[in-house]
Amino acid sequence: MIRHIKLLLAVMFCCVASQSLQAQELNCKVRITHSQVQGTKTEIFETLENVLTEFMNNRAWTSLQYAKDERIDCSLNITIKTYNESENRFTGDLLFQVTRPVFNSAYSSTIFSMRDESFNFNYIEHEPLEFNETSMDNNLTAMLAFYAYLFIGLDLDTFSPLGGTEVLQQAMNIVNNAQSLGDGGWKAYGDDRNRHAIINDYLESSMEQMRQLMYKYHRQGLDEMAQNADRGRAAVTEALELLQEAHSNKSLSMLPQIFTDYKRDEIVNIYQGHGTDKEKTQVYDILSGINASQSKEWNKIKK
Repeated sequence: MIRHIKLLLAVMFCCVASQSLQAQELNCKVRITHSQVQGTKTEIFETLENVLTEFMNNRAWTSLQYAKDERIDCSLNITIKTYNESENRFTGDLLFQVTRPVFNSAYSSTIFSMRDESFNFNYIEHEPLEFNETSMDNNLTAMLAFYAYLFIGLDLDTFSPLGGTEVLQQAMNIVNNAQSLGDGGWKAYGDDRNRHAIINDYLESSMEQMRQLMYKYHRQGLDEMAQNADRGRAAVTEALELLQEAHSNKSLSMLPQIFTDYKRDEIVNIYQGHGTDKEKTQVYDILSGINASQSKEWNKIKK
């Protein structure tokens, strides 16, 4: 509950800094896999992993205040596919995940997870990473900053309705300023799952239900499960109704499907063997309409 109160106050920018609070918001684990790259000294990848970890965790991304145990847990699993040593050029992809603890439990819930297929960048070993939001000239730091703001904004949305708006707007600003970089992942209409598409849809007014459900699902749903499972499950059902509305408002957006992909097992566990037949049927119909490819899993809800 202390974490909830502090974050709500932070959203209103009314936190008072104290010696027990620290500015850093993230507890990010970075892992680099480079098995596809042959004939290269592994030190460059170890150095890069350490540098990226420090960049994500040692920077104050916002003016909000977090105690060490309140930091947002997230991970960046980077697969390097090619490395051109003469050009200091890396190509690969990123599987990222951000999680949130559930109140009164030892369980952490994934609040977003996806693969970025265009995680390509230049990096010179031992060169410090610098980031300037208004003068974008480095694709690596731009991508890292984008995900830092995305993670923080999404986490705030789960503790307060639309609580992450200002931070998510910073992620959108990076997308806009990164258009001149020339690397993939930033362009509008380039990919329905790229960085531009994700943050644009999150902030689009017609998709506001997508963000409202984050609070309904996590704060009023999962956080209530320990004290009253029926009340918590009812809130999750209401959240899925918001998901359905968002899908109806913008059927081409991939956000609702992405949500059902990373929430699949969790949602099935919430309803399998629990709830009324009417509730289960309603949830099954919503999920099947959004992500029919997971129909085998959704069938478990009705058992």
